[in-house]
Amino acid sequence: MSFQVPAAEYLDGIVAVVEDDIILESELAAEVSSVITKLKASNVQLPPDNVLYKQVLERLIIDDLQNQLAKRAGINVTDDMVDSSIAAIAQQNGMDLVSFKQEIKAQGMDYEVFKENVRNEIIINQLRSHEIGSRVKVSEQEIDHYLDTEISAEDQKIQYFLGHILISVPEGASAGIIQAEEAEARSVTELLREGADFQKMAVSVSDGANALQGGELGWRTLNQLPTLFVDVVKTMSKGDVADPIRSPGGFHILKLLDSTGIDTHIIIETHVRHILIKTNELINDAEAQKRLQAISGRIADGDDFAVLAKANSDDTGSAIKGGDLGWVTPGLLVPPFEIAMTELDINQISEPVQTQFGWHLIQVLGRRSKDNKEQQQRNKARDNIRRRKIEEETELWLRRLRDEAYVDIRLGALDE
Repeated sequence: MSFQVPAAEYLDGIVAVVEDDIILESELAAEVSSVITKLKASNVQLPPDNVLYKQVLERLIIDDLQNQLAKRAGINVTDDMVDSSIAAIAQQNGMDLVSFKQEIKAQGMDYEVFKENVRNEIIINQLRSHEIGSRVKVSEQEIDHYLDTEISAEDQKIQYFLGHILISVPEGASAGIIQAEEAEARSVTELLREGADFQKMAVSVSDGANALQGGELGWRTLNQLPTLFVDVVKTMSKGDVADPIRSPGGFHILKLLDSTGIDTHIIIETHVRHILIKTNELINDAEAQKRLQAISGRIADGDDFAVLAKANSDDTGSAIKGGDLGWVTPGLLVPPFEIAMTELDINQISEPVQTQFGWHLIQVLGRRSKDNKEQQQRNKARDNIRRRKIEEETELWLRRLRDEAYVDIRLGALDE
């Protein structure tokens, strides 16, 4: 069925009521247009219009619910935080900010729209960290067990490029609904094995967070995959489509799109310390920067950094150690902090740097190349166990958030 949005009827009309907010037809149309551009650029065949609009609307609803929850939680992202994140993205792509902006425009995207998308992503990540990440703990025993039994050294050399489709099952679903969703998952699996295009199928039917990216999970090692995927993926060959995998959130369909070896690299560790000033009702951004500038001036005049950190830093954990964060590995600290730290010479003190935690004065005390395999393995194990737990929890949390919310879809053609 071809889906058309009647412009006269729905121009800036309400297509969905989401708790205390609304989604306009113009917002839906703009997001659909953006998704179509991305899918075409990736050579993914477009699904029927009604399917695409339904998928995009569901994503807008989920994002809206998360943004409303973030607002109630008091999560705020400043322009400086957004700019710092964009600078980090540009750096990761080997470009300066000017070149990156030109590349965004060359891809047909308005830079201000891109900036707001980044802001939204930061807000959602902070919300998920608050709602989920704070509850996820990893014990030393879990790390020991992981290193002893989970992934062999040979397995760690392999990366997998996976496609993922989720046929979700509502929380508390009846046996009949579960059987119906399982039947759909098995039908989709058979169609894929008969040659159906995976990306098109993912865009059309998947309830997963990556559906509009053609279901691609990207390159991952086994220890970066959800636990229930590991044993299945280890047995797959390129092009294989696995039988549906049951989880509390529904039925997962995996296709191994590619695989390759993985290289190891020597890491550069940085010995760094900082002084943190948090903002609150009494201390705004300007006041926080002013205080750090004053502290920086005292250090330049000969005062001791560590003494000033103990007296002034709001990071109580490091303040008692003179602001010392110890030797840190790449990726351990938030991007704006790490970018500023990386650009500093030894013993140089930064200008005030803003992150989601507040404003920082940063000093690098040393750098070293290190191949600390044992500690690196434990750090990776902890990160991967935590990431795995968060990924599994997030899928359930999003489904629960959607199921429990008041949502009134006004665009009836989406249900046809």
